[in-house]
Amino acid sequence: MAADRSTLVPTEVTMDWITRLIGIDTTSRDSNLPLIELVAEEIRAHGVEPVLVPNAEGTKANLLATIPAADGSTTGGVVLSGHTDVVPVDGQPWSSEPFVPQVREGRLYGRGTCDMKSFVGAIVAKLPQLTTVPLSEPVHLAFSYDEEIGCVGAPSLVEEIGRRELRPRACVVGEPTSMRVIRGHKSITALRVAFHGVAAHSSLTPNGVNAIEYAAQLVRFVRSFAERNRAEGPFDEFYEVPFTTATVNQIEGGIAVNTVPAECALSFEFRAVAEVDVDETVEMFRAEVRRIEALMREENPEARAEVTVTAKAPGLDTALDAEVMNLATRWGGEVSPGKVTYGTEAGLFHHAGIPTVVCGPGDIAQAHSPDEYVELEQIARCEDFLDALVDHLRS
Repeated sequence: MAADRSTLVPTEVTMDWITRLIGIDTTSRDSNLPLIELVAEEIRAHGVEPVLVPNAEGTKANLLATIPAADGSTTGGVVLSGHTDVVPVDGQPWSSEPFVPQVREGRLYGRGTCDMKSFVGAIVAKLPQLTTVPLSEPVHLAFSYDEEIGCVGAPSLVEEIGRRELRPRACVVGEPTSMRVIRGHKSITALRVAFHGVAAHSSLTPNGVNAIEYAAQLVRFVRSFAERNRAEGPFDEFYEVPFTTATVNQIEGGIAVNTVPAECALSFEFRAVAEVDVDETVEMFRAEVRRIEALMREENPEARAEVTVTAKAPGLDTALDAEVMNLATRWGGEVSPGKVTYGTEAGLFHHAGIPTVVCGPGDIAQAHSPDEYVELEQIARCEDFLDALVDHLRS
């Protein structure tokens, strides 16, 4: 009979590692190198040399470490992946220090407890088993930077896996799913459009080009795109919101009530189901901006508009009967036919040809919030999952 994990707590070594990781402030605007260096040192202590994949400035890094199979092979096997950055705590009413983890009433509180240092810490705590048990296949550890600001770091990490021809047959991204095995999420694309008009006194409007008014045309266009998808689809009923969404979430412009605004910038995103062609959709928005820009230049040829894709992460769409689904279930994850509304780095692995699921401790409802927490029972279940994975790969 399986143990009742709700009555158990995680091991001390796992709690120690999670606590140490949470104690390092890796808010995305800052460096994650102190955490990466700590984990890299621990991996080296177990006889494995990690590979660091830095950003262009050298201020952040991904970490890739391959624990080879008993025969020395590094090809195939399983990827365990997590991001190391966390969202800011600015302005949030915390009951305790966000980066000083605290256990209260069966929960571990602190920034990153849920999203997602508990998963990363549990993996690091399992290094003694991972590196001493003779494995039939390798295990690859893949820890990224800047997931929270648009999956910025993971592309180079996935590229490194491909460059080394590791060819994993499965990947588990440990975002919080309450240890359910999640097979799908929408793609995420974020764009920023800057409208550059011409300033003028508000009593002389013909002399100016109102950037805010032209930006408003794009706002309406984004809204009409969203409404069309809501009414006409395509639909994927496995999602809580079964259609592609789009929304303008930031806008700024103007300097005074009596001045025709020369500048206005807006940021919007769309989250697409698998049937939607993301590149075609981006081009559709670019075409609309070009149309608006042409109208602006009819008023003044110096007016212009610029489009920047600020974030782009592909969706995940793993088949219910995929081998990786069966593996994750065998290791203790709970099968879930549904798909989730939030995005992860799993789509990047999936689109690189690595069969991927999302499965990790904690509930996404606690992520990013003040007093973020993870149930200790969830960490214990994650430990069970990793133990089952190691047992399954035992040669």
